[in-house]
Amino acid sequence: MDTLNSPPLIFVDVDNIVTGWSEGAQRLLGYAEADILGKSYGSLTGGDDRSFTAADGRAVQLVATSVPAPHGGAVITLRAADRLAMQEQLELTLANTDVIGSWDWDLQNDKVIADRRFAEMFGVDPRAAATGLPLEVFVFNIHAGDRDRVSAEIAHTVQTGEAFRSEYRVFDGDGSIRDVAARGRIIYDERGLKHRFPGMLFDITARRHAERAAVRSDGRYRSLFQTLDDGFCVIQMIWDKDGKPVDYIFLEVNDAFEKQTGILDGVGRRMREIAPDHEQHWFDLYGQVAKTQEKTAFENAAEALDKYYDVQAFPVDGVESGNVAILFTDRSEQKKTENALRASEAEFRTLSQSMLNHIWIASPDGRAMWFNDRVYEYLGVPDGSLTDSIRPFVHTDDLPSALAAWQVALASGQILQTEYRVRRKDGVYRWHVVRAVPVRDARGIIQRWIGSNTDIEHSKRNEEALASLNATLEEKIEERTRELIMSQKALQQAQKMETIGQLTGGVAHDFNNLLQVVAGNLQLLAKDVAGNERAQRRVNNAMAGVSRGAKLASQLLAFGRRQALEPKVINVGRFLNGMEDLLRRSIGESVEVEVISAGGLWNTYADPNQVENAVLNLAINARDAMQGTGKLTIEVGNASLDQDYARAHSEVEPGQYVMIAVTDTGSGMMPEIMEKVFEPFFSTKPEGKGTGLGLSMVYGFVKQSGGHVKIYSEVGHGTTVRVYLPRAVADEDREIVIHNGPIVGGTETVLVVEDDDEVRATVIETLADLGYRVLTARDAQAGLTVVESGIPIDVIFTDVVMPGPLKSSEMARRAKERLPHLVVLFTSGYTENSIVHGGKLDAGVELLSKPYTREALARRLRHLIANQKQQQLAAAPKVAAVSAQAANPASTYSLSPLTVLLVEDDALIRINTAEMLAELGHQVLEAGTAGEAMTALQRGGFDLLVTDLGLPDMNGHELAGKARELLPEIGIIYATGDTSVPDDIPGAVMLGKPYDEATLKAAVLKAVR
Repeated sequence: MDTLNSPPLIFVDVDNIVTGWSEGAQRLLGYAEADILGKSYGSLTGGDDRSFTAADGRAVQLVATSVPAPHGGAVITLRAADRLAMQEQLELTLANTDVIGSWDWDLQNDKVIADRRFAEMFGVDPRAAATGLPLEVFVFNIHAGDRDRVSAEIAHTVQTGEAFRSEYRVFDGDGSIRDVAARGRIIYDERGLKHRFPGMLFDITARRHAERAAVRSDGRYRSLFQTLDDGFCVIQMIWDKDGKPVDYIFLEVNDAFEKQTGILDGVGRRMREIAPDHEQHWFDLYGQVAKTQEKTAFENAAEALDKYYDVQAFPVDGVESGNVAILFTDRSEQKKTENALRASEAEFRTLSQSMLNHIWIASPDGRAMWFNDRVYEYLGVPDGSLTDSIRPFVHTDDLPSALAAWQVALASGQILQTEYRVRRKDGVYRWHVVRAVPVRDARGIIQRWIGSNTDIEHSKRNEEALASLNATLEEKIEERTRELIMSQKALQQAQKMETIGQLTGGVAHDFNNLLQVVAGNLQLLAKDVAGNERAQRRVNNAMAGVSRGAKLASQLLAFGRRQALEPKVINVGRFLNGMEDLLRRSIGESVEVEVISAGGLWNTYADPNQVENAVLNLAINARDAMQGTGKLTIEVGNASLDQDYARAHSEVEPGQYVMIAVTDTGSGMMPEIMEKVFEPFFSTKPEGKGTGLGLSMVYGFVKQSGGHVKIYSEVGHGTTVRVYLPRAVADEDREIVIHNGPIVGGTETVLVVEDDDEVRATVIETLADLGYRVLTARDAQAGLTVVESGIPIDVIFTDVVMPGPLKSSEMARRAKERLPHLVVLFTSGYTENSIVHGGKLDAGVELLSKPYTREALARRLRHLIANQKQQQLAAAPKVAAVSAQAANPASTYSLSPLTVLLVEDDALIRINTAEMLAELGHQVLEAGTAGEAMTALQRGGFDLLVTDLGLPDMNGHELAGKARELLPEIGIIYATGDTSVPDDIPGAVMLGKPYDEATLKAAVLKAVR
């Protein structure tokens, strides 16, 4: 931009002849002063003050402003036609400032002598001013708003001797206000005293007006600049020594700049500093604009910013500034959408070309736009020759009905499905089923139709081909069902956690703690009221309530674990009544829930966990369809599906079913949506709000169970999903509670670590009642302090979730380092991740879930203590036992070698026991779980089963029963730390832990005789 040092000015006389030519004008138009002086100003413009002819012949667009010169003629300023117009007007005004007059103040006598123009400016008689007047006469006419300031500035100059420079307003002789600039200085006499104060007064009214106009213009510009939704910035190009653009710096940015670019605090920063890998073509494009002073518009990718921009670039401030103004819009999402659409179209056409079917695309009004190669090959016509339809190739008898069906589909926007014959290139007509689906945009407007023609000649000719086709279709359905079942297992965890994630944390923990306090005190109270029948009945009723609460909590937590699945005979009505509270918690209080069970409800054979999952999935989908508010109705009843229904639904077997219907008052679904709802990964929810596998899991489960699922929906009225499960005539499977006899305590020392005062007090009293010595700690750090004190401790019984920096799992690890034979038993209503990873307890971790009974605590402690003692015995030297056997040869075995199946989940105990059995001459097969043992038992050949009761996947007593069913003569030994065992298996022998080789040998002899 031109400055005051070199303004673009042309001076002309009254005849419009150029009399002066500035360097600024030479820079803009290229003419030297010698070449242009004396020529007519009109020869430069051709009569148009906006279009000038430069020295090189090119047209230059400029704005010319003419200001009258003091002695006639005019001064013409040239400026670029851009947003700097007001600034250049200001500069022109400054360059043509008028001198008003002069003054000379006699400081000794306080007389100001002024010329005529100066006096008239201040409204003073020029004749009086010529002879001299006091300073206050002139100061009086200074604008009241400036008077005090100017007086102070005059006094400062007089006091300091500094030059006087001031700008202020005065009242002109006609009463108008003028802006003036005063310049003066102090004159000293021969003695060095301040003598005179002369100065000049300049009229700057025009300059002030221009400045104010510029401020107003700049304000409007700034307002527009900042309110743009598009990004805007002004940059200055940076060149290397060869004049190549290598970088640019941001001079100005608007508010939208950060949103459009992601660049923070851009002003004053270089682009290479912000994005070192920014592509060179951006610098080249902006450099070209700066050099040529020609605007440009383009679209381009900024990969370093991961953006795609629509850009308009304009030169500003002249070629020497190197400045470029840029208006740009982030089109990244639009570009991604366009690219995705192109890729989708290409993928669709590639897929269409790979298919054997005839695929075609039609416009919204039904005019065919594209056919795949199969159509041209079938008809025998050149590629691209079909421009409208294949109507000439359709059999004349079928054409009216085909056209009528197509018109109905176009008018209704519904799927087209019809059949007609199409002539092949050899002249033979073959039947085709024609199906077309409308493709709609986000507003529901049809954009195009995608259709297919499938040859069904063979199905028309004979029923055998139709049966073959149906068989193939059923195979595909079965294969799809198997795929859904496989996906179902992977989906269970996420589906369950989505349903009750907000309930399974602190709520379960605090609720179970509360139940533990209630249950523990009730069990202690039961001993105190023994013999009082009325009190015992009330205690029993309270314990039943605790059991129901515990069942609810465990039902919630079960969704976070992967459990074995198996079908059982269940009564769905009772089952749903049991999970009604869970349903209400899962879908929220703003949804009204009603569960209706019909009388005389049949039983069904299904996996209870899967039924629960299915109902929860349907309920959650219904909640989402109602947007969290509405009514959810779950009905259970008997249903008979007859032959007519089965014929209409080929996958249904006629018969009796138990029907579960889930109905919502939501928005409903369009028919084309209902066709896809059971497809894997199809979802109507927003991205990131659902997996699209919920309903496909329900479909797969129902089909696997031999059932049927049907969906009914009406837009604006809601949806009903009906699940039909086959009737079971067997009695309902009921949960059986096994009582294991009296409980036994011990005399070991137990350290109880529990932060809940009430729970801790209950546990202390329970353990003391069982005979244990009890130590206590409020948190993990205090528990570790007790361990490090040296007090003998046999067992640590600790809560999992506790306050403080030290976790209970870390305390247990440190305690085990100091006391290797220590038994650690965790308890919690919510295990968190400190001892559970991947949905499973960490190896070697023992957990007793809250709430637990006095009997469960007692049996678990005895089992763990016995196991620990057995491990110590297994690790001890066997010299004593071997020596004792050598000293007493009569004690050797009198049994023939046996084949023994040893089942023990503790690896150290299993290895030691296997060695002892081998030393006794027996052949041993080891198993760590009941599942491994069952696999071995099915192969047969075992004489003896030695099993622990506390196995991870099945109770040892249940395993023994299955072993006797498979091998009726097999001997049974329970090797356990429990004090009592079931007595319903004849000949079963109890082998209490810890045991040695002698007690093991005695148990073997007893079990096989």
